[in-house]
Amino acid sequence: MEGSITFNGETLSPVGIRYKGSIGAFVNCLSGTDWSNPSGYKTCTKLSIKVKINWDDTDDKFYGLKKLQFHSQNLDPTHMRERLGYWLFREMGVPAPRSVHARLIINGTYSGVYALTEQIDGRFTRQNFEDGTGNLYKEVWPLNMNGQPQSAQTFLNHLKTNEEGNPSAILIRTFAEEIAGSGSEEIQSVISKWMNVEQIISFAVVDRSIRADDGPFHWYCRGGFCSNHNYFWYEDPTESKLHLIPWDLDNALENLLENVNPVTPIADEWGQITSDCEPFSYGLFLGLQRSAACDKLTAGWVSFEDEYKQTLDQFKQGPFSESQVNSLLDFWQNQIRSSVLEASQHHSDALHESDWDDAVEYLKSGLTVARKK
Repeated sequence: MEGSITFNGETLSPVGIRYKGSIGAFVNCLSGTDWSNPSGYKTCTKLSIKVKINWDDTDDKFYGLKKLQFHSQNLDPTHMRERLGYWLFREMGVPAPRSVHARLIINGTYSGVYALTEQIDGRFTRQNFEDGTGNLYKEVWPLNMNGQPQSAQTFLNHLKTNEEGNPSAILIRTFAEEIAGSGSEEIQSVISKWMNVEQIISFAVVDRSIRADDGPFHWYCRGGFCSNHNYFWYEDPTESKLHLIPWDLDNALENLLENVNPVTPIADEWGQITSDCEPFSYGLFLGLQRSAACDKLTAGWVSFEDEYKQTLDQFKQGPFSESQVNSLLDFWQNQIRSSVLEASQHHSDALHESDWDDAVEYLKSGLTVARKK
């Protein structure tokens, strides 16, 4: 729908506004009783929102941005997961979106605290890579569950930049073919050729340390088909390198002490294989999943054992240390405390301040345990 946005006294109109997200974004927030098939009318004060600045194909930008994403954090009682998770990725040299807290007023009524998370698009790639003009793909893995390269058209169906003209997926397709065709003795050299090893191992270290269990290492299975989601690929056309980018961290950091979420928990430790690569049931809802290391590319990353251990030590001693993380969490709590309190005074479904404080302390306890692994 059409609307306007105002920040610091500056108003831009018209802009496009819509609710965003898939199943998880609407859990317990619609009148329909089947959470797996969102339907019905809105029952929560907050839902995730996307604002399109260049509405109606204009060239408008808002502080250099074409799109704004406000994530409701309805399933995150800490209001910290996205901001902390993406910060940890970036501190370890992994290209990742920036995320901050935002106080959102809708039609004159204070709605609450949202996560304002950076859109991954062409502007993001130009900001994060020396040559940011390459192809960006959303949620397409180089190999399918049978270990075969995805077709060129499959990659192009997931293209998020350079869609005009006659785009080519030759780089990521060639990467997939070489991974599929490599033996166990060759795969490290193929990965080193096509990827920044330090960066992808850092990705794995951060992802597993914060239990980003709804990301690329969770292979959900249904109807005999297994796939992962919540990531982007960027191919640098100058260096011919592929980069994995994390996305959608609202469920990260919740399974640190116990498997709180009935759907997302990954059964395996990094590199572990369960049930001989056959789908198996796990979690409260007994959902089917497949071990990530059954994927040949992931298994190749797992084979960098020494690099993983060294990176994990650096992570624990650096950005993941108790002093750094707790200092950040305390600072961010002070930033948004008054806004959290205000939301609880206006909306019955908002967090009470004491519950929010308890959730953040629970998160800190989980992080303490995670550092010991």
